[in-house]
Amino acid sequence: MISLADKVALITGASRGIGAATARLFAQAGARGIVINYHANRDAAEAVREDCIAFGADAIVVRADVAKVSSVRAMVGKTVSRYGRLDIVVANAGIWKGAPIEEMSEAQWDETIDTNLKSVYATCSAAAAHMLSQGSGRIITVSSTAGQRGEAFHSHYAASKGGIISLTKALAAELGPRGIFVNSVAPGWVDTDMSAEPLASRAERRKIMSLIPLQRVATAEEIAGPILFLASDLSNGMTGEILNVNCGSVLCG
Repeated sequence: MISLADKVALITGASRGIGAATARLFAQAGARGIVINYHANRDAAEAVREDCIAFGADAIVVRADVAKVSSVRAMVGKTVSRYGRLDIVVANAGIWKGAPIEEMSEAQWDETIDTNLKSVYATCSAAAAHMLSQGSGRIITVSSTAGQRGEAFHSHYAASKGGIISLTKALAAELGPRGIFVNSVAPGWVDTDMSAEPLASRAERRKIMSLIPLQRVATAEEIAGPILFLASDLSNGMTGEILNVNCGSVLCG
């Protein structure tokens, strides 16, 4: 049985999708405190908080623009002030927008890199500062199959996720000797609102399914499960790992 008893976790982008599913699963696993980060939709974040409380966890909602270092540091500081420690961080916040490279604007590039990659740097930096003083901690990043094989018409997204993969490995080597585990979960297609538009098209969905051995896309809960595993003591022999959860769409493990 996986247990997060007495653990305090912070999850970025936790008002929806993978982040929300992870918060709920952490609560079910007995986490003492859960910080639910959101940027725009407070009502959705509050709904996740209520679910976590129903499972027995103490949970708070914190608004922060995770692309801004000062905002992330303030959020981590609030977490430590409330709970006295920070054991687990899930750097999940991200966006997925398409643009052909010849038309991609500097603003489009910057938005994706800042939201997807700079936010992970900011989160890992702020979290590590507190975890190092404890001598322990777990950081789980959420990357993507796009960071492993690329993705046409989403080159800025692929670049951001490839950067997360390299950052995860670098920090695993840097922080491992000091008691901090750093791993990543790399989803493929996931049935969340971020991918709702292409999956809503019957023709597009059929095309996507034809490339996946399991003939379906993963649910948010199926991504949250491996994140919970990496947050638990059952993964004590792992750091710097990129754990693929993609229904077989990219067989690179």
